[in-house]
Amino acid sequence: MTAILFDLDSTLIDHASASAPAVRDWGTELGLPTDGIAERWETLSSRHYARYQAREISFQGQRRERVRDLLGRDLSDGEADELFAGYLRRYEAGWTMYADTLPCLTPLHDAGVTLGILTNGDRTQQLQKIDRFGISSFFDAIVCSSDLPYGKPHPGAFAAAAKALGHQRADVLMVGDSIDNDVRGALDAGLRAILLDRDGRYAGDDVTAIATLEELAGTFS
Repeated sequence: MTAILFDLDSTLIDHASASAPAVRDWGTELGLPTDGIAERWETLSSRHYARYQAREISFQGQRRERVRDLLGRDLSDGEADELFAGYLRRYEAGWTMYADTLPCLTPLHDAGVTLGILTNGDRTQQLQKIDRFGISSFFDAIVCSSDLPYGKPHPGAFAAAAKALGHQRADVLMVGDSIDNDVRGALDAGLRAILLDRDGRYAGDDVTAIATLEELAGTFS
């Protein structure tokens, strides 16, 4: 039977709806222009998080670099940490779970499908999200990039997750919102993959895609 690996942020948990309001409110407190700040913050986050996944900098280091770049200031580590805390508090308060998460996980779990999470995130923070919404019992394994010497799309991340599930890579399906990290990375590592394309951004790309997680659950019913 197929095992399924899920990405977490922007797949099961709505990252954007938490991040964008958080950075706008935080920016207002700091006296920054808020027009386009959410988009700029997301660009900076992607850039420096990729450096963390390549282990060029630490998890805390990528947070500091995001703040320094956003403010355009040479901050000490302590100053950057204190400032980032203002964003983090708002971001954590805004976490929500997608409406289609439970309608997907529940029937798959009830059908005996082996389920896991493979996330490019820090274990402490990602477990906070999972525990807040009470979904940990659905998963046989939760693999975070902070557990590994590399993150997605490195093939080793997928190999480690498949091993944690107790399945061969060819029997594991990866489901996520990133065409590069989740889909192409998984395919290159010998897994199967489905793109969760909620907004239809990748129409025409030569990958298998679904618009909602309930579509995935329907294929196993």
